[in-house]
Amino acid sequence: MTDEEIVDGCLKKNTIAQKLLYDKFAKKMMGVCLRYCDNQEEGEDVLQNGFINVFENISSYKGTGSLEGWVRKIVVNTALTNIRKNKKMKHNIELEQVEYTLTSSNDMGDSFAVKELLKIIQTLPVGFRTVFNLYAIEGYSHKEIGEMLGISEGTSKSQYSRAKGWLQKIVQEHK
Repeated sequence: MTDEEIVDGCLKKNTIAQKLLYDKFAKKMMGVCLRYCDNQEEGEDVLQNGFINVFENISSYKGTGSLEGWVRKIVVNTALTNIRKNKKMKHNIELEQVEYTLTSSNDMGDSFAVKELLKIIQTLPVGFRTVFNLYAIEGYSHKEIGEMLGISEGTSKSQYSRAKGWLQKIVQEHK
């Protein structure tokens, strides 16, 4: 079934089409959720809410751009809503104020596997992690991030810089 047929089926509330859409993107979107969430359970909740939002708003998909990109945007926005709802966003966290732990792994070698990188990203404070994901992975500008999160562009840049420093320090310690 093509993306257009899947979308058309979802518009008609066809459960088979909805399952096809979910099956096509759930694994990738779970990866997106885990980058914004503290753990697997929270990620699963955000994924579920994200797909509810996808199905409720499928009529706003105009067929321009990729369906995956549209679904990703909905899931990212759902993750951001989750962060705001839980009031976990810390706008100005000093690196020295935060302690982190990461168990060392003997099989990490010279490079990290995706799972190890995800674990490291999850150790970032929520503010750092959110800005890092939006800027480095999703490709938003600091101005857009500021508007999305209700922070200044400068705060976004500062959070991103601190997140990079945090990640570099962890990677260096585990080499």
